[in-house]
Amino acid sequence: MLLRAVPASSLVADPVDGRASLWAVLTFLEAVKRVLVGRPFASDRLRNKALPKRLAMPVFSASALSSVAYAPDEILLTLALAGVASVAISPWVGLAVIVVLLVIVASYRQGIHAYPSGGGDYEIARQNIGPRAGATVAAALMIDYVLTVAVSVSAAAQYIVSLAPALADVRLALAVVGVGILVVLNLRGVTRGVRVRAVVTYTFLAGIFALCITGIVQAVAGTLAEAPSSRFEVVPDAALDAGLVGLAGALLILRAFSAGAAALTGLEAPGANVPRFQEPRSRNAATTLLILGLVSAAMLAGVIYLANATRVHVVQDPAAQLLLDGRPVPADYVQSPVVSQLARTILTDGSPAFYLVVGATALILLLAAHAAFNAFPVLASILATDGYLPRQLRTRGDRLTFSNGIIALGLGAALLILLFQADVTALVQLYIVGVFVSFTGGQLGLIRHWNRELRSTVGKQNRWRMHKSRAINTLGFGLTSAVLVVIVITKFEYGAWIALLAMAVLFVLMRSIKRHYDSVASELAIDDDVRLRALPSRVHAVILVSHVRKPVLRALAFARASRPSRLDAITVDVDPDQTRATLADWQRYEIPVPITVLASPYRDTIAPILEYIRTMRRDSPRDLIVVYIPEYVVGKWWEQLVHNQTALRIKARLHFVPGVMVASVPWQLASSDATRIYQDLK
Repeated sequence: MLLRAVPASSLVADPVDGRASLWAVLTFLEAVKRVLVGRPFASDRLRNKALPKRLAMPVFSASALSSVAYAPDEILLTLALAGVASVAISPWVGLAVIVVLLVIVASYRQGIHAYPSGGGDYEIARQNIGPRAGATVAAALMIDYVLTVAVSVSAAAQYIVSLAPALADVRLALAVVGVGILVVLNLRGVTRGVRVRAVVTYTFLAGIFALCITGIVQAVAGTLAEAPSSRFEVVPDAALDAGLVGLAGALLILRAFSAGAAALTGLEAPGANVPRFQEPRSRNAATTLLILGLVSAAMLAGVIYLANATRVHVVQDPAAQLLLDGRPVPADYVQSPVVSQLARTILTDGSPAFYLVVGATALILLLAAHAAFNAFPVLASILATDGYLPRQLRTRGDRLTFSNGIIALGLGAALLILLFQADVTALVQLYIVGVFVSFTGGQLGLIRHWNRELRSTVGKQNRWRMHKSRAINTLGFGLTSAVLVVIVITKFEYGAWIALLAMAVLFVLMRSIKRHYDSVASELAIDDDVRLRALPSRVHAVILVSHVRKPVLRALAFARASRPSRLDAITVDVDPDQTRATLADWQRYEIPVPITVLASPYRDTIAPILEYIRTMRRDSPRDLIVVYIPEYVVGKWWEQLVHNQTALRIKARLHFVPGVMVASVPWQLASSDATRIYQDLK
């Protein structure tokens, strides 16, 4: 029976065939996509408005500022492994973190002046150390951005639970849903809410500073209450029941320090976004970074001081480490984060101020994740442009966002949240490694940059300024590399090895992609010899025939329209009866093209065709052979399983034969009409 093409009007006249329902489903899916993502944007809407310092500060500081929501927790719960008395040294650990923070701020300010283009650590390392160092830093940054989303959203879920303890059982679901919402918002191209982000950030800053000032005033006045968790007894780890003595105690202090170093995440944001600042860009970015560092240090110091003053107790495993009157805490006990406990103690539980501070903390954490959704796709696009990642990550989607990068980041973060059950402490063990790998690589690159500049710079004042910058970056390199060693040693068995392994795998993958793209570019480069051999001497067209039906006649018409030097048809003798019928139809319709029957004693269709094509290539190596293959265009997914399978295998094999082109000649079955109409409506 000949296949027939059904007109589009039959969609209404004949709904039984299911084509109308298919069209409805496709239309519905497109409508859902447009509701979630929005209508496409024209390219002329792509603009990056320069930001003044008062707006750039909140936009580029969310990640760094939000770390106060979990960095003090990590210091306290790590020290709590040695008992409640060991928590008393947390201010000294916090002070060490603040010193490192301020040194890194000073070091990054030198990088801003040296690289006002906003390339960040990747550009600095690649240009001054080499491509391998650049790829290493890029791998660390990409892992860091994924973990930023996972940590920030998981911490935000913790704060939401502290506001509504009844949601404790769905904390994991809250985190995963939060990632999904951020993916949708960023796919929509939500980059215009600068003022909204500024309001959230400044509200958070006002809330934290109000909390700290109020708590300090209460402490001076002697009215500062103790946190609700202060009544719990902390059970030390069996290996640390003697407190912070010996090698185990020293390692625990270093481990607490490396956990608190999470407060340093996000400091690179102003330097990586210098072009977004108003003129003078580098000066404004450097000033913003300095303000960000001072504010972060002040908040961290205030929160840690008040946590000690109110005797806040946070532990890794409340069920095993906390006792109430000598017995384990109730099974329904929900441990709140440090900032939440401080707000409940200082500002009164259930007061509007309590909800404002805790709610603003949850929002700033979500803004930090949102900032990663802006940074990761841009870095992925740069790496794709440089050949280190697939080219699909280089281009923007229909809403002018790097949609492939956004989706990849969302999937990676959601996977980590599910694997670690939205446990902030477990995720932080992985988090800080990538941060200090990029810090260290950037500082070493800046040292080399200043060494090179000094060799060609004249003028006493200019050279003195470069010597000063090099000294600061040398201090930064020494400090960050030492902290990196501490982090790797103290956190390796607790999860840092996972981050290191992920960076190594990503590094190898990026280098492999780079080598592949370079190899392909070299292979495809045009030279004089290739240009002379580009044009074939003749074109030999071959039509594959299984039955004499409309698709074959269409393929024949297309082949003849191309005016080849020679035109043949071939059929494989798999079934003698079918072959005789095909030849009889060929004669009956008086088709003016010679047809050749290929023997196939083992009933294989592909091998005889390949051998026939190879014989043609050997006889006429300069001829171009074009193989026309009729194919069915279907409208239902299951129809693809029963059609075109042989054609797909033939095409796959012919693509590896030099000098052969494959031309697919489509024949639209009636079931494809609905899909065609859907595409026309788009």
